[in-house]
Amino acid sequence: MIPLRNLSLLLVLLVWSQAMAQFGKNCELRQFKVNLIHPGLEYEMALGVNTTLDIKAGLQAALDPLLPDVYEELGFFPAVAAQYRYYYNFEARQRNRRTIYGNSANYIAPAVAAFFPDTRTINNELVKGVFGYAGVVTGLQRSYDSGFNFSVDAGAAYYLGNFEGPIYPVVNLSIGWIFSEKRWCVGR
Repeated sequence: MIPLRNLSLLLVLLVWSQAMAQFGKNCELRQFKVNLIHPGLEYEMALGVNTTLDIKAGLQAALDPLLPDVYEELGFFPAVAAQYRYYYNFEARQRNRRTIYGNSANYIAPAVAAFFPDTRTINNELVKGVFGYAGVVTGLQRSYDSGFNFSVDAGAAYYLGNFEGPIYPVVNLSIGWIFSEKRWCVGR
């Protein structure tokens, strides 16, 4: 059992560290984006100096792991996806006098997604059910003063669902606009 005095001290230290972590961020505090390639919305919020949580919801092209030849065709499904991005080159971009506005940098990220397809026919059988993946991607994001934004990433993920869970490639492309933001970027 932790004494109340130690618990209070731990709580004060936790609140203080979170308050101090808000200073010196390279990342935008938050930004809402609309994605035109995969119609939907995206929200990215800063979690640390160089880290963000990026959440997307909308229609997304994806491999359908239930097809006999997965690479034969892409499906287009309603989806929710998230990435915990670590941007590793903010400082290098700033040294080279490049902007970091809108989290314009390169990143690595664990990535997860869930797809919600309608009932479909595969090999003359009705198939339904949610599937998803969990994996790792590396990518880049660039944003411009006009609000135009794009990001692309690639990696590999373990797919989960009503099938044997194999590892397949993951590629994400986002092209759209930032329509609301809370700026913090120190490297304009």
